[in-house]
Amino acid sequence: MTTSHATSSSAQASTPATAAGSDSAAGKLGPGVGFTRDAGLRAKAAGLALAALSADARSALLRGIAAALGDQDVRKALFEANARDVETARTEEARGTLASPLVKRLALDPKKLESLIEGLGQLAAMGDDVGRVTLRRELDSGLVLERVSAPLGLIGVVFESRPDALVQIAGLALRTGNAALLKGGREALETNRALTAVLHAELAKAGLPAETCLLLEDRSDVASLLSLHGIVDLIVARGSTAFVTHVQASTKIPVMGHAAGICHLYLHRAAEPAMAAALAVDAKCTYPAACNAIETLLWDRGAETALDAAVASLVAAKVELRGDEATRARHPGMKAATAEDWDTEYGALILSIKQVANLDEALAHMAAHGSRHTESIVTEDAAAAARFLATVDAACVFHNASNRFADGFRFGLGAEVGISTDKLHARGPVGVDGLYTYRWLLRGHGQLTASYGPDGRKFTHTNLPLPR
Repeated sequence: MTTSHATSSSAQASTPATAAGSDSAAGKLGPGVGFTRDAGLRAKAAGLALAALSADARSALLRGIAAALGDQDVRKALFEANARDVETARTEEARGTLASPLVKRLALDPKKLESLIEGLGQLAAMGDDVGRVTLRRELDSGLVLERVSAPLGLIGVVFESRPDALVQIAGLALRTGNAALLKGGREALETNRALTAVLHAELAKAGLPAETCLLLEDRSDVASLLSLHGIVDLIVARGSTAFVTHVQASTKIPVMGHAAGICHLYLHRAAEPAMAAALAVDAKCTYPAACNAIETLLWDRGAETALDAAVASLVAAKVELRGDEATRARHPGMKAATAEDWDTEYGALILSIKQVANLDEALAHMAAHGSRHTESIVTEDAAAAARFLATVDAACVFHNASNRFADGFRFGLGAEVGISTDKLHARGPVGVDGLYTYRWLLRGHGQLTASYGPDGRKFTHTNLPLPR
């Protein structure tokens, strides 16, 4: 996902009176204040207080935030703040100082707000895993070991211009008992301030401090955040591959990368043409700036009819198509693709198209040019689909389904902090499961390791029933 992470701003914006009454209540540091180690320690302590709440209390908190976002006065304030951000962003876009995909992701409309409310409801209804026993084992008589799930503690998330991401991330953090340090892009500053005010008005009702979800505003805050090894437990970096690589090289804190989304839709020779066309349009056009939108369409020799149907539908949807020599031989009006196109995340209504000889060549192309985000095959050949699903090394691999389904909300996770293209410690849409770790708890009666061995006591290692 390509994004901008220049986040300094000197703009002053008042917090909506309907959401909060002061900067402190809004949970923001404000321009020129700066994020400090002490602020990080306070956030860490806030996470402990949050985790100590009962599951029901955290569910009530999530429902309270959802209800607040549905309040007409709050909605009005949010939309007004977002309109100011969008107006400024469009001016910068016209000057060439802000990328168009960022502007497209910036809008917060009623549909997005309703999705946020629904996602918070999903999270509130979920079972709570804080303190859940996932393994119980007797090592010996009177010596019982338990593996218990626990929050990570304090997470820092640097995310792109989508202001709805702030609520999604905060909701996941609150559900899982983690405090969150939230650093959004400068282009969404006023919207993020307004949303943070809503969050903190509800946190205050629950007796939780502002530092539970702290909004960082200055570009320098990112460097301060990355320096807090031993305080911050996880960094989620959402942005370009270059940005994620920069973050990983700049901190000792574990980093979960949500990087580029160079996704492919592959039309196998057994693809059904109407389905191929519909999937290509959905995967490209429903939200071109999303990281799960396709950037390359691959087609088999023998899939000409499916290609023709897809091209016709994409042209009708006003997608700029760039084809290799074989594709342009069949559709000569298409712009020629260059080698650079296969490695480009457009984030716009542009799509590169390439012919491959067979499934092997399609797999090789994805391995060489994909970002291991989401890959999909269109085919009625069950054997080809099975091989594709078993072979492709990506976080999400689909058969006869749009790449756009790669999403935490659509997966029923409530939301996501990002889509991880890493393999550890979470992969794909990262919801509640990715924000837990675990602890090993051992209860005994004075047992000594020296008592065990070839001539001593033997371990029983008997698995016991889990508590209900």
